[in-house]
Amino acid sequence: MSAQTQTVLKAAGLVLLVVGVGLVFWGYQMSGAVTAQLTRAITGAAPDGVMYRYIGGAAGIVAGVFLLFKR
Repeated sequence: MSAQTQTVLKAAGLVLLVVGVGLVFWGYQMSGAVTAQLTRAITGAAPDGVMYRYIGGAAGIVAGVFLLFKR
């Protein structure tokens, strides 16, 4: 691969990593909301929106780390 392609992949990996961390943080913030706590008290599970952000954030982090450290 050319050096330019490597640079683009590293940049994409960094963007994915930052977005993934942001999604996980956003999900964490949402889990502390009153409505999320009420949902957890009634159903015993986290709301869907929180879980979607956790899963999307984890996927973004894994993909970002992969692209950053790929040779």
